[in-house]
Amino acid sequence: MDTAFVYDNHVTGKNFVGRKTECTVLSNLLEAGENVCIYETPKAGKTSLVQQSLYNMRAAGKPFIVAYVDLLSVRTRRGFLKKFGGSLIRAAYSTPSDYAAVIAKHLEGTHFVFDHAQFASKEDIVCMNWDADANDIYMMTCLPQRIAEEKGMPVYVVFRDFQNVMQTDDYEVIFNTMEKVFAERDRSVSPKSAFVFCGSMVNAMKYIFAEKKYFYRQVNHLPLSAIDDKDAIEHIVRGFRSSGKVIERDLALGACKLFRSDMWYLNQFFSICDSMSKGFINEAILVDALNAVIAVHEPRFKVLINDLTDHQLSLLKAVLDGVVKFSASDVIERYSLNSSANVRRVKDALRKKEIITFNDKDEPVILDPLFEYWVSRYYFEMQ
Repeated sequence: MDTAFVYDNHVTGKNFVGRKTECTVLSNLLEAGENVCIYETPKAGKTSLVQQSLYNMRAAGKPFIVAYVDLLSVRTRRGFLKKFGGSLIRAAYSTPSDYAAVIAKHLEGTHFVFDHAQFASKEDIVCMNWDADANDIYMMTCLPQRIAEEKGMPVYVVFRDFQNVMQTDDYEVIFNTMEKVFAERDRSVSPKSAFVFCGSMVNAMKYIFAEKKYFYRQVNHLPLSAIDDKDAIEHIVRGFRSSGKVIERDLALGACKLFRSDMWYLNQFFSICDSMSKGFINEAILVDALNAVIAVHEPRFKVLINDLTDHQLSLLKAVLDGVVKFSASDVIERYSLNSSANVRRVKDALRKKEIITFNDKDEPVILDPLFEYWVSRYYFEMQ
C-alpha cells in the first residue's frame, strides 16, 4: 500500500524531509574526493541522506560508481576484507570473468583470489588463500581509486555499521593501514574515490573518530542536524492531505516534540494514525497510535532496562531529572552513586550500551527519544 509515511526503508525525493544543507555538503565532499563519517542513532536517516545526495548528483548528470558494504555481521579481518572487496567489485563489474580479471590485475601480490567453485556455490567474489596481512588491507583500500581510474569515473564506498570493525582482532592494523593509504593518495589524480563511514552506535563511532582520533584530518565528520519542526509538520500535513485526511498542526507539533522530530518514529506513528482514521485525525487517535507504537517497542525497552545495574538506573534517573554534574557530592548522595570514581564507571557503561551520549558541552543526552519517554513515564512513573 502506497503511503506518505515510509518507515520500513530509506527515502528519497518527495518523502525526504529537511537536511538540504547536509545533502549539499556531502555531495560537495564526495565530488572533491573527501572521505566522510556519519554517526547517528539507528534509523536517524543516514542512509536516506546518502541516497538523496547521490540522487541529486545523478540528477545533475554526474556519473559515478557506488558500493555499499554492509558490516553488520563482520567479526574478523578476513570477513571485513571479503565484504569490502566483494561489494566493491560487484558494483563496478558484472561477470565472473571480470571479477577474476580485476582481482588478478589490481590485487596482484596479495592473498586474494577469485575461486570459480566458491562463486558458483556461495557467490563469493573475493576469497583468500591465506590469512590476511597488512599488505592485503593496503591493496584493498587502494582498490577503489584504481577502479576509478580504470573506469574513468569516481568510485564511492559506503560502509554501513563501520563500528563493527572494532570487533575484529587487531582492528588497529586495519585503521592504521587505511590511514596510510589516505595519507599517500595523490589529490591531483582524477577521477577520485572517496569513503563514507556510517555507523549507528554513536559512542563507538565517537571512540574511533573523536576520542582515539583515527583518520585525523583524513575524514570529515558530517553531523545530522535535527529535522526542523516546520519541515516535519509540513510533511505530516501533506501526507494526510494526499489521502483526503486532515490533522491540526498543533497536534502534529506535539508529536514532533515527543519524538524530537525523529522521522522514523514519526512516520511509524503517523502510519498507524492513518490506518486508524477515515477523515479527521483527532487527539484520541494520536493517543491510541502512541500506545500502539509503545507496544511494538516496549519488549526491547524492557530488555534494555533489565540489563542495567542499580547504579546505572540511578544515573539514568539523574539524567531524566536534568542533572549534568554527576560527581557533585549532593548528587552522589541523592542518587546513591557511592563515589566520583563509580560515577565515571557508570557513565562509561551507559555509553557502551548506547543509552546515553554526551554533547559538546558534556551534557548527557538519552539517544532514543521513545525510550526516554517510556522509561520516564512507565518505568520511573514520572509526570
